[in-house]
Amino acid sequence: MLPTIESLFSSMVRGESSSRAPFTIPEAPLRFVFHFLHSLCVSILKCVSSFVLFCLLQMWEDLIRKAKHGGLDVIDTYVFWDVHEPSPGNYNFEGRYDLARFIKTVQKVGLYANLRIGPYAAMQGFTQKIVQMMKSEKLFQSQGGPIILSLIENEYGPESRGAGGRAYVNWAARMAVGLGTGVPWVMCKENDAPDPVINSCNGFYCDDFSPNKPYKPSIWTETWSGWFTEFGGPIHQRPVEDLSFAVARFIQKGGSYVNYYMYHGGTNFGRSAGGPFITTSYDYDAPIDEYGLIRQPKYSHLKELHKAIKRYEHALVSSDPTVSSLGTLLQAWTGTCAAFLANYNAQSAATVTFDSKHYDLPPWSISILPDCKTDVRVQSSLVKMLPVKKKFSWESYNEDLSSLAENSRITAPGLLEQLDVTRDTSDYLWYITSIGISSSESFFRGGQKPSINVKSAGHAVRVFVNGQFSGSAFGTREQRNCTFNGPVDLRAGTNKIALLSVAVGLQNVGRHYETWEAGITGPVLIHGLDQGQKDLTWNKWSYKACFNAPEGNEPLALDMASMGKGQVWINGRSIGRYWLAYAKGDCNSCTYSGTFRPVKCQLGCGQPTQRWYHVPRSWLKPTKNLIVVFEELGGNPWKISLVKRVAHTPAVHG
Repeated sequence: MLPTIESLFSSMVRGESSSRAPFTIPEAPLRFVFHFLHSLCVSILKCVSSFVLFCLLQMWEDLIRKAKHGGLDVIDTYVFWDVHEPSPGNYNFEGRYDLARFIKTVQKVGLYANLRIGPYAAMQGFTQKIVQMMKSEKLFQSQGGPIILSLIENEYGPESRGAGGRAYVNWAARMAVGLGTGVPWVMCKENDAPDPVINSCNGFYCDDFSPNKPYKPSIWTETWSGWFTEFGGPIHQRPVEDLSFAVARFIQKGGSYVNYYMYHGGTNFGRSAGGPFITTSYDYDAPIDEYGLIRQPKYSHLKELHKAIKRYEHALVSSDPTVSSLGTLLQAWTGTCAAFLANYNAQSAATVTFDSKHYDLPPWSISILPDCKTDVRVQSSLVKMLPVKKKFSWESYNEDLSSLAENSRITAPGLLEQLDVTRDTSDYLWYITSIGISSSESFFRGGQKPSINVKSAGHAVRVFVNGQFSGSAFGTREQRNCTFNGPVDLRAGTNKIALLSVAVGLQNVGRHYETWEAGITGPVLIHGLDQGQKDLTWNKWSYKACFNAPEGNEPLALDMASMGKGQVWINGRSIGRYWLAYAKGDCNSCTYSGTFRPVKCQLGCGQPTQRWYHVPRSWLKPTKNLIVVFEELGGNPWKISLVKRVAHTPAVHG
């Protein structure tokens, strides 16, 4: 007797006309996409998706070739407005921001490109500039170039409101189509995308998605291969069995185009990480990791999936299956000799008979049988961080508040919002004031110490009274605001209160960004004080040292396990924020079966969310490389070490 399964069926295709709207480009009806998070990699090259992540120019061709070898056809990349036009009329397309060079590299390797121009409201001038730039280099497919798709707007649908939102979507579509690129335009998560713009799906699963018109192809613009990591949270891993199951199910249900977000995880160099609280690493559990190394078995498993589907891709887009019942909750989709055998049950395996053969189907799986048989074997790889035998010799410098230049000070009645003051040019803003305390206060004669209460809109605050560190408070990604409340030592006469407000990235999703605040918003109230004596010298330090580049070509990283929180520069370039925040989560055993959620498969609980920080070899000189560390909390810089990231694939015997 067959087991009860939510849905167990086989799918085959027959050589007859199909209602599936194909996504067609010359000799390539089905496309698998590598979402290149280039962010700072190349502005469009934002090798990683809608976050400010980077892959370096020196990595482009190698990453793209690995994507091609993995069975991908298209490189999908964002054009980041803030990177290419940091201020009105001030454009940057140099070095790793050279968008045209990146697209030409894609073409050189023999792949297509999806240009996600996207940006936001009032972006007409920037969109026109990007399109004109691509046209002048003849990079659209209509001109013989590699760009086969372009995106206008990005996940606007969930944030849209009423008639005004619909009017904006219609305007954006007309504007984009009117630019005459000769290739289709896409809007993701925009169910009412007007013709001829194609609406598409983003998510962990998109098999239930269908475009808003039957003549439009079914496009999955973001197939989430993992999830981002936030400081203080665990590492999220999406089992490749579940990812490949989702992709196969989408293709089986009529999907024509699949884009992995991400296929390569990059690095949020500098202050580019958003969220807030998103880590410097944007690895995303992608098939190619943050350092450009292949992650097994995810890479090879997906490669075999792509190979299996491509063996009969033309049949998939040119014919419809016929459906017959095999019993309760069982179906056979029959046609030419190619099949999807699917078991949607999350707990129970099943044995089915198909075409006079028996097949064992694990829970939550799809077996693809090109020519009715296939055998896929993949192996795992082990990645290690190996220390480089080099010691750093440090010089240290204390930042004295009294040394702050007058032109960096603002005097105002009341508290100012942090981003209004810094314009996001710094993570830090000091709030400094003085209060007078009478010598007749009772706490001087043995009474209870006063305390200070500081309310912050986020993301962290550090409190100093008369040069002594009193304590810290931190928000989280879910709860950005925070409050510090603790005792302090006050003295008779004038007391200096210094509050260091720390931002950990800008808001990256939602509406009304102008309403999101950071900094000390108040009130700030004195009630009592002290949480233990700490010298200011252990609060904010800058450290610098020199080192020689290690031999070899393995990717490099800094092991910052001995430090607290701050930023690091290598030869004047910021490798990003570091924070040894310990991960809280539920790191129990992980099973691939059943619907995936970011909370399902977690790693690293009780350990620093991010310990190692990518150091690009292309930023190094043979000798005398300068490393500068700005430490907010205090730590031991003499234990900072340089490590190599090495991937080892075990030998297969037999």
